[in-house]
Amino acid sequence: MGVLKVSARSRSAAVAGAIAGVVREHGRAEVQAIGAGAVNQATKAVAIARTYLAVDGLDVVCIPSFVDIDVGDEQRTALRLVVEPR
Repeated sequence: MGVLKVSARSRSAAVAGAIAGVVREHGRAEVQAIGAGAVNQATKAVAIARTYLAVDGLDVVCIPSFVDIDVGDEQRTALRLVVEPR
C-alpha cells in the first residue's frame, strides 16, 4: 500500500473513492498533501470517503500528522492523514 498524494487540483470525489478502496482492501489508507489547497482537497476527500465506507458498515477516523519529505533537492513539510476504522 502506497501513500495517496493529493494536489490542489485533485478531484475530492475521486480521491475519496481511492481512499475507500484502499481502506476496504488494506484496512487503512495514508493520504499526503502539501499546501493549503491540497490539504483542503484531502480533508474534503476524507469526509466524502467516510460516507462511502459507512454504506459498508465501516466507521473510519482520520489521524493527522506532519511529515518531512524530500521534493527535488529541498525538504518540505506535508500533512499526512491516516484513515482507519474506529
